[in-house]
Amino acid sequence: MNHGQALIDHNRAAWDRQASEVREWSRPVESSTIAAAREGRWQVHLTPRALPLDWMGDVRGRRILCLASGGGQQAPVLAAAGADVTVFDLSDGQLEQDRRVAARDGLQLRTVQGDMRDLHVFANDSFDVVFHPISNLYVPDVRPVWTECRRVLARDGMLMASFYNPVLFVGARDPQLDAQGLIRPQYAIPYSDLEDLPPAEREAKLARGDALTFGHSLTELIGGQLDAGFIIDRFMEDWQPQPRFLIDRYLPTFLATRARRIG
Repeated sequence: MNHGQALIDHNRAAWDRQASEVREWSRPVESSTIAAAREGRWQVHLTPRALPLDWMGDVRGRRILCLASGGGQQAPVLAAAGADVTVFDLSDGQLEQDRRVAARDGLQLRTVQGDMRDLHVFANDSFDVVFHPISNLYVPDVRPVWTECRRVLARDGMLMASFYNPVLFVGARDPQLDAQGLIRPQYAIPYSDLEDLPPAEREAKLARGDALTFGHSLTELIGGQLDAGFIIDRFMEDWQPQPRFLIDRYLPTFLATRARRIG
């Protein structure tokens, strides 16, 4: 498998399957959540902890692109809170969750299927906010994401993004080491499932239909935003509430930034 269409097709199928199984990031919000948002009581998530409300402020009438953010969770809440919402996601299964919530609760939102690195379907200056929860680990190159976000944002528009601390990708994935409380560095950053996993582990992951992931450096994740023409004015770390890796127990492995387009 290469980094081109084959990777896109594989990860799309992986997320379509997750949507059909209604997993954690594919579980639509309840009608009661939408009703509360309509009354001004709402919250959204870039990380497991609810995003501080002052990061977004009043969203009524604001044009928001929920980027690689399908699943029937964030976009319907923002739409119910009064925003003009577009959801863009690789997986049509994920987008279908948003359409179902919209139909169920009488919401207006648009869904568009595509690759987060290519937003050519949107004109320059189309949005006031890009809301981009953890998802860029599914593409091998993150800088095109930042470049496209800047292009589609209006002047002074905000990019809200989250991603994993790169340290999450460094350790050996060995249950025996975990049981001993040991973390053994094995992989360098940048990390790629395609290039760095031992062949047997990679083939097993492909056979299971799991999405393939990539670990980006902070230079790409944070410096890339600055290079694209953003100024970062908020930063947040968050803990994994249900640690999957031993390192999750020792430092917050979720990172989130708020950045403003300049120029």
